Amino acid sequence: MIPKVFKETITLSDGRTITVETGKLAKQADGSVVVKMGDAMLLATVVSSKTASPVDFLPLTVDYREKFAAAGRYPGGFFKREARPSTEEILTMRLVDRVLRPLFPKDYHSETQVMIQLMSHDEDVMPDALAGLAASASIALSDIPFETPISEVRVGRVNGELIINPTREQLLEADIDMMVGASADSVMMVEGEMDEISEEEMADAIKFAHEAIKDQCAAQVKLVEQVGKKETRAYDLAEEDEDLEAKIHELAYQKCYDIAKKGTSKHERSEAFAEVKEEILAGFTEEELEEKGALISKYYNKAQKEAVRNLTLNEGLRLDGRKTTDIRPIWCEIDYLPSTHGSAIFTRGETQALATVTLGTSREANMVDLPTYQGEETFYLHYNFPPFSTGEARPLRGTSRREIGHGNLAQRALKGMVPEDCPYTVRVVSEILESNGSSSMATVCAGTMALMDAGIQMKKPVSGIAMGLISDGEKFAVLSDILGDEDHLGDMDFKVTGTADGITACQMDIKIKGLSYEILVSALKQSKDGRLHILQKLVDTIAEPNADVKPHAPKMVTVTIPGEFIGALIGPGGKVIQELQKETKTTIVINEVDEQGMVEILGTDQEGIDKVLEKIKSITFTPVKGETYEVKVIKILDFGAVVEYLEAPGNEVLLHVSELAWKRTDNVTDVVNLGDIIKVKYFGIDPKTRKEKVSLKALLEKPEGYVARPPRDNNRGRDNRHRGDNRRNDRRSRDN
Repeated sequence: MIPKVFKETITLSDGRTITVETGKLAKQADGSVVVKMGDAMLLATVVSSKTASPVDFLPLTVDYREKFAAAGRYPGGFFKREARPSTEEILTMRLVDRVLRPLFPKDYHSETQVMIQLMSHDEDVMPDALAGLAASASIALSDIPFETPISEVRVGRVNGELIINPTREQLLEADIDMMVGASADSVMMVEGEMDEISEEEMADAIKFAHEAIKDQCAAQVKLVEQVGKKETRAYDLAEEDEDLEAKIHELAYQKCYDIAKKGTSKHERSEAFAEVKEEILAGFTEEELEEKGALISKYYNKAQKEAVRNLTLNEGLRLDGRKTTDIRPIWCEIDYLPSTHGSAIFTRGETQALATVTLGTSREANMVDLPTYQGEETFYLHYNFPPFSTGEARPLRGTSRREIGHGNLAQRALKGMVPEDCPYTVRVVSEILESNGSSSMATVCAGTMALMDAGIQMKKPVSGIAMGLISDGEKFAVLSDILGDEDHLGDMDFKVTGTADGITACQMDIKIKGLSYEILVSALKQSKDGRLHILQKLVDTIAEPNADVKPHAPKMVTVTIPGEFIGALIGPGGKVIQELQKETKTTIVINEVDEQGMVEILGTDQEGIDKVLEKIKSITFTPVKGETYEVKVIKILDFGAVVEYLEAPGNEVLLHVSELAWKRTDNVTDVVNLGDIIKVKYFGIDPKTRKEKVSLKALLEKPEGYVARPPRDNNRGRDNRHRGDNRRNDRRSRDN
């Protein structure tokens, strides 16, 4: 039986189309769609358990995978099959999760799994920009409770023109690369990188993206109408007790307000809030606690959140006593670790990052091998968030999605300021040692100083700041340099990085509906003031990059050689290059590009690097016909002298005895001796001998009356040989 397929088409401003269809694939899922743009096709499915999970949150999993078969390729590795998700896939999962999660009911706790798979790839379509649309459409077609359809688009700006879902090739020329997630009414998520743009330009790009998202949300509504809207499934609503809530609010609100107003440290606050909660719990019997304990905790947390928010809105004060625009105290230090190639500590309040820099050759580049993209990164940043940074003891389960996301944000913030001609592969690692508010922005600051300490000639230093927003619908407060608690209780948190001249990266999560662009721009401008304040602290610590790398750090020299000399430099079985590396204690990497050899020489000893350069010069030396060269006599023969070019040791040529002087030379040593430094003229390849010819006499004045010896008559020689052959034949005839 042929399935009935339902389809909606979205037309972008440049005429390209996106198709969303359902009814053909994965019909046992609660909802499934295929999203197609060009030849790119994504399958998105959603399944949610019919029973609630015992946990007090939504156990939502968003999974995004790119199948190698989609691009007609084999996966790498021994087993030749897809394994754990790549960094790029994880980043896409995070982008989709951050927009979807707030739209499920707060009391919906059923295990929910959204899976998005790239089934067919198109070189001109970046599929991660379609993942949010696919996920939302699959949920909209299901009976799972969900507030409203959403979508995500990528917005780029090329030559001043904003483009929705640009191609990868277009992004190479873009000064904005930003993902925006939104519903028809509200922008909910922004993340991307920019080339030092202004706050107003960023807001304009968000508006442009939102208009395209509105069309995609409308298409989902039409598709649901075609199929027929399913009745939202019933689920167990969370228990509520209005009287208990009022009682807890009365017991907790003012005490929490007073604690928040004291402006204490994180641990002091936590202990004080915990004491208030313990006092409240002590007023209930064991039976009441067993029955209502979860509700009591819930209502207490709600009262505490309200108290802290109202303190900020009413009095402009914050948990640690700061005003809304205040930045926590900052101290910085560079060159802290003696053996690294570069290091820096950045401490802001109770957040601390220690960044290190390691320099290497192209061999250390981070290889990216995806169905949709193959390449390498010569600048990359890794971020580690150990449990002790927040005073916790929990098991380590590998690199978390959060660590990957925060590291990527910091990498995007910094990479545009690393010069294009930097010869090194550069790895930055950020170790978070303390955390109470935006360790990713601390990573940007520590990373900037560590790069400058390592001698990387950054175009400009970069700083970052995390901002927050609290609003009750009428009043609002923008918070500079937010704490971890303020991140949790606020209505928007956004991280902005940049130089003194503009924004280089951002990440926003907006939790309230209908945030006006006026408030957004106001918040961005306040973030600029804070960002510049932090930037000054970095510049006060290290004003400009160190002129050179550290003495123990490897120095890099890159030279280009003609492609025909690559084999000679490598040698048979790699013998030449291996012996050269061993002798000079260097690392030599050769990459062939456009029929030329790009040779990277890495070493801590300049003398060793110089020896490698001399060897390369010797191997690639090509004398020019008609030029004069200084040579050294290194061997005396009966028929001439072997000489070595002084500018290319190891390159030898025979100076024939006939080219020593204008007069006849019986003994070579009558003219030159071992070790003599002389000049010779290069004549190229002699057509008679098919060997290189050099001459000393060509540089000497020809004697007056000199008569050259007549050339040998080759025909006469041939005639004599013929006569001899005839005489031998005559003798053979007589003998017979």
